Amino acid sequence: MFIDKYEVKAPNVKYSEEHITSSFNYQSTAISPGQNGSWTVTPTNSTFEFKTDRKVPRVGVMLVGLGGNNGTTVAAGILANKHGLTWVTKEGVKKPNYFGSLTQAASVRLGNFEGEEVYCPFSTLLPMVHPEDMVIGGWDISGMNMADAMHRAQVIDFELQKQLVPYLKEMDAPLPGIYDPTFIAANQGDRADNIIKGSKREQLETVQQHIKEFKESKQVDKVVVLWTANTERYAQVQEGLNDTVENLMAAVDRDEAEVSPSTLYAIACINEGVPFINGSPQNTFVPGLIDYAVEKGVLIAGDDFKSGQTKMKSVLVDFLVGAGIKPVSIVSYNHLGNNDGMNLSAPQTFRSKEISKSNVVDDMVMSNSILYEPGEHPDHCVVIKYVPYVGDSKRALDEYVSEIFLGGKNTIAMHNTCEDSLLAAPIILDLIILAELFTRIEVRTEDSKDFQGLHPVSTLLSYLTKAPLVPQGTPVVNALAKQRAMLENFMRACVGLPPENNLMLEFKV
Repeated sequence: MFIDKYEVKAPNVKYSEEHITSSFNYQSTAISPGQNGSWTVTPTNSTFEFKTDRKVPRVGVMLVGLGGNNGTTVAAGILANKHGLTWVTKEGVKKPNYFGSLTQAASVRLGNFEGEEVYCPFSTLLPMVHPEDMVIGGWDISGMNMADAMHRAQVIDFELQKQLVPYLKEMDAPLPGIYDPTFIAANQGDRADNIIKGSKREQLETVQQHIKEFKESKQVDKVVVLWTANTERYAQVQEGLNDTVENLMAAVDRDEAEVSPSTLYAIACINEGVPFINGSPQNTFVPGLIDYAVEKGVLIAGDDFKSGQTKMKSVLVDFLVGAGIKPVSIVSYNHLGNNDGMNLSAPQTFRSKEISKSNVVDDMVMSNSILYEPGEHPDHCVVIKYVPYVGDSKRALDEYVSEIFLGGKNTIAMHNTCEDSLLAAPIILDLIILAELFTRIEVRTEDSKDFQGLHPVSTLLSYLTKAPLVPQGTPVVNALAKQRAMLENFMRACVGLPPENNLMLEFKV
């Protein structure tokens, strides 16, 4: 059964015109070492109060890389849905949708009614902005208008492109972007005809001015900025350069070469109190930047969209290790022909992607010392090649070799054709929608007197990212099912619903 209208009635939740307020009993465990190698595990209970602002603001979205494959696909997808466009392919008439979006196309279980499971749209758990109410803008180092940029991307079916052209031509062309050829592949130079000139401080101030002008001219209440531009090489992290807030700001003033464009955008957003999401794998969030976001209480999240091969890996390795099967070799090969692939053909930018893809199995391996000795880890190799012919239709081939019962071997080989931008665009929408929502949620613990915002480093968005950014000292969780459960159960707590534990004891006694 599927329902979309409901209200939680419970003594621990209150609805007013302005807020949803809930009291949540958080049950966990405290673990401490005992004697003779024994440990003590003690169940714990603590109370959290959540307050969610019910008013959904008018949201402006500024994409860094607006004229790229992902940016044009996001804009085209929203417009196609908003105007109900249909188009014909050899398979028949097609209608637009938001498939691939957690917030727009997924459901959650509420309970059961007379033995039948009852589900609701994910988007009904809490008040969220709808994609079609967003105002889209942003930056790009290519000044090409959005209609021509869509043609260049070669992602959207041509019959739909023809209908989208008038709408995309009404959009503002991308604002000039920050271009530093030392951080991306040299092959991107031909596109760089729309750049912000000047020192790093001047570039930073220009981006801030762009954000202010966009917010004012578009008459939006809030702005969310998301990086979907080229993957950068890793920036060097050095003491005295970017290890503290003070050193990072001084490095900007000195025009230090190791301050990346993405870090400049992030600083600008923090200065303006605007959430910043990093959709690429580079280390945008150097230590000084993370500290700055925490100091100012501005949401940051990343890194790198989790859309195809890595999403499958975070499911499959979790399944294998959870089933007591020991993966010993994981080999992941990709080839793609879009501009992302072209940029990743440079060794320094590929290294950023390799790091974000390689760490995805670490927490799952460390969870089972029956399978793995201390320091033991599966062989894990990631390869990405640029093959122009395949365009945005990325091919991912994976081989998982595992040890099984009595020395046996199990091999799983997988071929995955990923329409790269069509998978990424719904994730971009989810990141924006949820980031904005989380700025409207406040929490109060038993020990605090006043409500305060959630931690600025948004681990709740880890379900959507390859290499989740977490506060220092926080466990990194990569297993997809655990990430999904964390996000859903947090939102359930905000409306007074218990966590979904799948026990269904009412049918077992």
